[in-house]
Order: sequence, then C-alpha cells, then structure tokens
Amino acid sequence: MPTPFLKVSELRAGYGRAEVLHGLSLEAGKGSVITVIGPNGAGKSTLLNTLMGILPGKGQIELGGTALHELTLEERVMAGIALVPEKRELFGSMSVEDNLVLGGFRQMRLGQRDWRDRLDEVFTTFPRLKERRTQQAGTLSGGERQMLAVGRALMSGPSLLMLDEPSLGLAPLIVREIFTIIESLRKTGVTIVLVEQNARAALQVADYGYVLEMGELSTQGPATQLLDDPRVIETYLGAARKHH
Repeated sequence: MPTPFLKVSELRAGYGRAEVLHGLSLEAGKGSVITVIGPNGAGKSTLLNTLMGILPGKGQIELGGTALHELTLEERVMAGIALVPEKRELFGSMSVEDNLVLGGFRQMRLGQRDWRDRLDEVFTTFPRLKERRTQQAGTLSGGERQMLAVGRALMSGPSLLMLDEPSLGLAPLIVREIFTIIESLRKTGVTIVLVEQNARAALQVADYGYVLEMGELSTQGPATQLLDDPRVIETYLGAARKHH
C-alpha cells in the first residue's frame, strides 16, 4: 500500500461548543481524486474548512509527510493547499485576468518567476476564460464563474485542491463540463478532495469515496464499489436511475 499523500486522523471540529465532525479519518494518494458525499448538514463543508484552516479543529492532518494541523490558514496555502469554496468568492468588479493573477500570490511569495506561465496553462484548460479575460468577473455565467474559481485556485500551483460543491446551481451540460475538467486535472498530479451533492457524478470521477453522515463516516470504499452499493444507490443515487 503506497504511503498516502493526504492523511487525516481523528479530526474533530465544529462551531463553538457544537461538534460537527466526530473523529474523522481519511486519506488520499498522490494524484488521486477522493470524494466525500452525504446529506446536507453532514459536515462536508466543515471538513474542507477545517483542512484549510478556516475553522479550528483537533486531530492530525498530514500532507506529503508534513504535519499541517498546527499551521495557520496562510501557512497552509503556502504549503500547497487550495480550496474552491461553494460560494466561489470571486472579485466581481475585477477582470477575469486580475482574479487569476491574485491566485498566483503563493507563487509570487515563493519567488517563482514562472507564475505567469500558469496563466497560460489556466487559459489552455479554460479557453472560455481566455476569451473573457478582460471582462468583469461579476458579468460571467454560473459555469464560467465556477471555471474562474477553479482556475484561480490552480494559479497557486497547489498539490492538494479541495472543491466544495462545484456543480451547485449549474445546468446539466455545464456540470458535465466541470467534471470533465476535474478528470483532466488528475493527470497533472494534483490530489483532489471533492465534496459534492451530485453523488453519481462525483463517484464516476473519483478513485475512492467516503459517505459522511452526522459527522461520521458511515461507508467508504473504491468509487466503483460505492456506485454498486445497494444502500448508497438507494440513499444517494436513486434506485430507478441505477442503470443510466
């Protein structure tokens, strides 16, 4: 068994005295995609925000053998973690290109002069963003805004990319496009943690899946196995749609 690139052990987190995550453990191999699915309120976003350092948590988080749980949010960004939050959080009055340049902050801080090459890479991955590079981010469609949010995260050259509900509120055609992009990103060697309501699409793109319920893992296994798991089908995939 290869050493996991991301290793989370006994993670506990919440808001004030209300604990949301009750001793969660999960791992991901380098360049793999893991997905965390589950109902609303299960703690999926809490998990990502705790890994990112936005929320305090107890437990251990290791990335590439480096302990992260003691690090601040900014230190975690510098260590190579990027989060695309559910609300996208773009600068609406700034151009597409300026939003992307802001994402290159880590590269600039590290003194890497080739951060502008990343701009070309993002424009290659998202040709539509290149077409709209001078347009204000606030004028983009929902799908384009999601592409910009992912592109901005990629500008930091992350080794771990976390995506919180990337398909939320998007038309089915755009959802397919977003998942095709996630699939292509794994070829770049970045490790991806995907939190998603659309369980079927998430499991089809992931290597391994975790089912989170009430802050605890109820089921886990290779994604292909979960796609055929009767309980997962019934609860998250809809039995009638099994063979679609």
